[in-house]
This record gives sequence, structure tokens and C-alpha cells, in this order.
Amino acid sequence: MGKLTFKGGIHPYDGKALSKDKPIQDITPGDILYYPLSQHIGAPAEMIVAKGDRVLEGQMIAKATGFMSCPIYSSVSGIVKGTEKRLTVTGTLADCIVIENDYMYEMAAPITDKPYEEMTRQEVIDTIALAGIVGMGGAGFPTHVKLSPKEPDKIEYVIVNCAECEPYLTSDYRKMLEEPDKLIKGLQIELALFPGATGVLAVEDNKPDCIKILKEMTADIPNIMVRALQTKYPQGSERHLIYAVTKRKLNSKLLPSDVGCIVNNVDTVIAINNAVMEGRPLYERIITFTGDAVKKPANYRVRTGTLYSVIVENGGGFKCEPEKIVSGGPMMGFALFNLDIPVTKSSSALLCMKKDEVSNAKQTNCINCGRCYEACPSGLLPAKLEEAAVNGDSETFLALGGLECVECGSCSYVCPAKKQLCQSIKSMRKVELGKLKKK
Repeated sequence: MGKLTFKGGIHPYDGKALSKDKPIQDITPGDILYYPLSQHIGAPAEMIVAKGDRVLEGQMIAKATGFMSCPIYSSVSGIVKGTEKRLTVTGTLADCIVIENDYMYEMAAPITDKPYEEMTRQEVIDTIALAGIVGMGGAGFPTHVKLSPKEPDKIEYVIVNCAECEPYLTSDYRKMLEEPDKLIKGLQIELALFPGATGVLAVEDNKPDCIKILKEMTADIPNIMVRALQTKYPQGSERHLIYAVTKRKLNSKLLPSDVGCIVNNVDTVIAINNAVMEGRPLYERIITFTGDAVKKPANYRVRTGTLYSVIVENGGGFKCEPEKIVSGGPMMGFALFNLDIPVTKSSSALLCMKKDEVSNAKQTNCINCGRCYEACPSGLLPAKLEEAAVNGDSETFLALGGLECVECGSCSYVCPAKKQLCQSIKSMRKVELGKLKKK
């Protein structure tokens, strides 16, 4: 079978060679950890510990406040110092639980000790919810909600997003190499929730070693297949991944379950395994520390609540003062001006670059070349959308399908005029989506 893909997209320098051969290492989290109460889409969690309490590693410190919410767990043992507002990667302030690390790492009891084989379908979903698992590819959507579609019998595909198409990121790649057994078991747990579905491990073809390992390990599992994707950005976009694998089209008004699909990324599926098979809640994740300003690019297992500054210290610091620091990848990450920001469940990378090419680029007038249209994976007209956004023209923006933008940044990347098309469109989408929520 040929490589699966979609129309549009780009091929930026991937930068993965800096860290892809670096095995996952544990790092010491630091003296003080900060846990934002909102690390997911939906209602923030509610603090259930008090100042002065001693907590254990893996102990719940904030409970979910509804179906669309997730609990938060301490990643260390130590003393609760209270709450504090801290900056997040998006530049907003969030209420955080502050815990002083006692470096004893005394463990709380598992969230469940019931064998998986004895669990009902609902008990599996409840365990995933109790573990606080969210989409760890960046979206932060509560996983138990995703696994609870209105019509579960209509789910035909459970797709694992193994693409990792964002440049520089290699954490999922390392997970596939180092923990393929947990990845496959996590997928089998998901498939048991949807007996009529086929599991698909969708991997970009720039990871042939992962494809080989996963194919060998699933050769005798009839309801799981491994599919090679053409290496292209944004191949890992949920909408475009579904199209590449199934040829089913998804728009902004539909959920993946509406077209018979469930999609989770590598880290999320492994977290499902850890919760159901081992009773471990989610309080750590893999962070790729990389970029041309970094002395020792690496993949670190980082406890949530750890400050980004601690990652830099553990990684030996910088070769030189970086002009640009990004939480996440260069295409969809968030630029940082402060490293005293805590790692959350949806953190994925800390990218540190010698030069800020975006800020240093000189914008000129659009030359109507059409490159942004050719690159747009959603088939939109980014230049026209940007013009409508700049002029505050909601009617034209909506008529041109502005809400269908996936904010991948492909248009900005290819624009010879260096216009920040995606940023303008993203801002306008936020305004228009806000209007829809008020209706």
C-alpha cells in the first residue's frame, strides 16, 4: 500500500536529528513545583488539599468538577505551600497549587488495584478519567470524554497519531522505540471499548525503525494495522490524519466520532496503559529539549509542575543566549519570554533558537502568488482571510471558511512576503468562535 497523505502541506526543515537518538532520561524536578488547576479543555479542577498538608507522589490534589474536567495529581511528595497565580505558556495567569518537594518521592496508593481483565467497559473509562488523562499532543482534551461518544457502536477506527510531524519534536519517536509494548497494549485497551473497530498505528515514513518494530509486534494481532504516512507537515493534524487513513472528511462542525473515528497520540495511549494496567495517574510526560542554542539536546521524562528553567539547568544550559524560546514546536508552539513557567500535561517540548527568524523578517506586500493556497491543508485562501481579519470583516472571513483553519502555520511558512497570515487568521477565529459560544 502507498503512503497515506492529504492535499497541501509543507516540508520544513525537521531538526529531529538533534535529539532523535537521545534516549529518554529522568530529571530532578526542583525544590518548588506549581500545578495549574486547568491543564485541560473544560472546567478547571478544584483544589482538595490545604496549606500545610503533606502529599505523596501520585496523590490527587485537585478533583474534576464535571464530566468535561480532569483531576490533577502531585508529581512529588512534599508540603503544600498554598496557591499562587503563575504565567502559563499562553501568557495568561492561572491559579496553581504550590508544593515544596521533600525529595523522598513517597508514593500514594495506585488509583485502582482491580485487574484489567475483571473491569467492565465503564470501569475502564472511569479509571482513565480518574487518572486525569488528556490529549498529550497539545490539545488537552479529556480522554475519557473522547472515549465516550454518543454512539460507540459506530466507531470503526481507533487511530494512534504516531506522525509527530511538528519539526524538532522527538518525544513520541523515543516512546515508540522504548515502550512499544505499552503503546500496543494501550491501543488494545481502547479497541476493547469499541469491539467493531480496527486499530491503526499511523507513522510518518521518516521513522522506518518504528514502523518495523510496530509491524513485527502487531503481526499476530488481527484488529491492529500499521500504516506509513507520507512525511509532511501537518500530517499529524487530527482532521488530516483521519482523511489520510480513512479518506473521510472532517470539518469544524464535526467531531472525529461523527465520522467513525477516535484519535489519540502516542503519549496519551501509553498513559491509558499506565492507568488501567498499573493504576498510575498522569503526572509526568516526555519533553524534547532542543534547538541550535541548546548545549545538549535531549528527551526528558519531566514531572508536571516542574519549571521550564529547571529543564534548562538539567540540560546544561545554552550555547549562547537564545533569541527565541518556544514551548512546543516551531509551527504551533507558544513563544516564551519567561522560563519560570510550569510543565503541564500538554507540554511537549522546549525549543531554543539562536535567532528569531520570524521577528527579524521584514514583511512586504502580498504578490498574489498563491503559495499559501497551495500549502493550506484545508484548501482555504489564507491571503484573503488575513485581509478580512486585518479589516475586521467578519462576513467575508466566515464566507471564506475562516473557521475551517486548523492554525497549522503552513501559509505563514511559505509566504514570500513574510506576512504573518496564520497569526491574523488565528486571532480572528478566536473572536468569531467567542461570538458563537455566546449565542
